Amino acid sequence: MERRAYYRNPVLPWLLIGPQLILVLVFFYWPTTQALYWAFTLEQPWGGGNSWVWLDNFLAIFRDGEYWLTVARSAFYALCTTGLSMAVALFLACFVDRALKGTKIFQSVYVWPYAIAAPAAGVAFRFIFAPQSGIVGSINQIWPGIWDPATNGVHALIMIIICHAWLGIGYNFIFFLAALQMIPRSITEAGAMDGARPVRRMFDLQLPLIAPTVFFLLIMNLISSFTDSFGLIDTMTEGGPVGSTEVMVYKIYFDGFKGLDYSGAAAQSIVLMLLVIALTFVQFKWVEKRVHYN
Repeated sequence: MERRAYYRNPVLPWLLIGPQLILVLVFFYWPTTQALYWAFTLEQPWGGGNSWVWLDNFLAIFRDGEYWLTVARSAFYALCTTGLSMAVALFLACFVDRALKGTKIFQSVYVWPYAIAAPAAGVAFRFIFAPQSGIVGSINQIWPGIWDPATNGVHALIMIIICHAWLGIGYNFIFFLAALQMIPRSITEAGAMDGARPVRRMFDLQLPLIAPTVFFLLIMNLISSFTDSFGLIDTMTEGGPVGSTEVMVYKIYFDGFKGLDYSGAAAQSIVLMLLVIALTFVQFKWVEKRVHYN
């Protein structure tokens, strides 16, 4: 039987949800309405208000070949970051999901990267991958120029992908470990008794049983890759070299605040928002129905 909470004071529920409603209105709905207004208008060259141009801003960005390169780069970035982060997290979760001495310590340690802010991680990884110092510097002394993210766009993009994937490992690890621990031990023990090695058991038994969790994390990681990469890129490369690490969210910032094209940047933000909404719709339409907690 479904139970519902009833309040004698009708004002109390609104007081409880009031702070959250204020946060949503101030930090989501108000900026969204402003972005919609700027996306369909164009500011006069010498001030004096905005004039309605309707879909002209969207048509302008869709006709821009550079914008589509940014979209393709963002998709590549999201796929690589998501795949790398989830693969490493699943690998670590499978090893920790064992009744061995010391596994509790590793269960705690593997979560720590998720608590680190993206700009702080960006500064650390920028130093780690600096071509003049550390292990990379030693390799460059043997093969000069083999690694230089300051001038090579591919190297810079690889550096950011690795950093973003590392930040997401802790989040993915928590879900993977929880999903693996929900699998009855009798299933994995039966596979071991039949002679299946750990890798075989993971692909044939464990992975199919945690498919809902994998699908959920896939959607969440893709959304994060499209929307949460600004701090890393701004700290590590600022979109360079020559725009080779400029993804959709950073292009919005660059065109709006550096290029002062507020209308074009607003149109790009609407496109990105629609993409995130589409991914969220997929999650609630298909993923939520396949997640069982009993």
